[in-house]
Amino acid sequence: MGSSGSVVELQASLQKKTGVSRSWILLDYNGNGSILDVDKYAIMRRVQIHARDLRILDPLLSYPSTILGRDKVIVLNLEHIKAIITAEEVLLRDPLDDNVVPIVEELQRRLSHVNATCQGQGEEEEHSGAQNDVESGEEYEFPFEFRALEVVLEAICSFLDARATELETSAYPALDELTSKISSRNLDRVRKLKSAMTRLTNRVQKVRDELEQLLDDDDDMAELYLSRKLAVSPSPVSGSGPPNWVFTSPTIHSKMSRTSRASVTTIQGENDVEELEMLLEAYFMQIDGTLHKLTTLREYTDDTEDYINIQLDNHRNQLIQLELFLSSGTVCLSMYSLVAAIFGMNIPYTWKEGHGYIFKWVVILTGIACGSLFLSIISYARHKGLVGS
Repeated sequence: MGSSGSVVELQASLQKKTGVSRSWILLDYNGNGSILDVDKYAIMRRVQIHARDLRILDPLLSYPSTILGRDKVIVLNLEHIKAIITAEEVLLRDPLDDNVVPIVEELQRRLSHVNATCQGQGEEEEHSGAQNDVESGEEYEFPFEFRALEVVLEAICSFLDARATELETSAYPALDELTSKISSRNLDRVRKLKSAMTRLTNRVQKVRDELEQLLDDDDDMAELYLSRKLAVSPSPVSGSGPPNWVFTSPTIHSKMSRTSRASVTTIQGENDVEELEMLLEAYFMQIDGTLHKLTTLREYTDDTEDYINIQLDNHRNQLIQLELFLSSGTVCLSMYSLVAAIFGMNIPYTWKEGHGYIFKWVVILTGIACGSLFLSIISYARHKGLVGS
């Protein structure tokens, strides 16, 4: 336990210093895993890919979601999942990452379970005839690379769907609270959720576009059939075939033998990609459902923004009406004050003699006139629709 902990700490410290981890985990056909702390050149020699393909998996470089089929490998760059799949191995980058650990465990579980099932069926096939051997191979056959690809696609689709569900759980109550009470805190909270929704939508859209592009091209899907290409490739003794390590696995050798016996006419006659197409369509529908969920959330957000804008416009109109009332009242009161100030000055008037209460009537008549002017202004504004009735 102490040595393993020190290894983990050493890898973590190296990752902090270099900015990127060189560690990979290698999962073989039986699901057995081993950590590889090697550079990119060792990976290139092991799986025989070009540097431009391996550069797609560099975490320091920004590449879109990619599923590439090459001669002997499948290169995957899907969010945090950066993997290389061969006909009998899976290499995953950064196996100590919290998001990658569940994928490693699922791959080990699936591969070990399937291998045990294959061995059990192989023992049964030894006691059956040639016809039963072919039928069993056709019934169960599912290439290793597709089993690994299925685990990766399931993991990334489930991961993005979980993020979308978490966003929904936070966004809908925040939007409803903002509808009931418009405040700076609620507005800032919705703004952050909207930014997170935009980023997540872009991530989901990239994965969906990659799956859609792959489904639209049968040649690209045919490139992912690594086991099929190995089954129809020349013998290694000719010097032009795949490396000898491909044929060292008895499981792979028996698997390719059953494939060649069961479907050699299909392989040679056409590129049958129905099996892979059904697999990709299933996860395309799942990621499309996640995108639809985010689109629905976006529409709800837009509707809430429209409602908030209507509310703000209504408040703005009410403030304008209040300003109109206050301005009209100010004008009338100013006129009243002006008349009162003029007649209240200490200036001798001949008509004041014998009429000591005449100033009282001036004030009363002026007040009535100003009140009538105020009502006239308000009536005119209502007639023109400037204020509500």
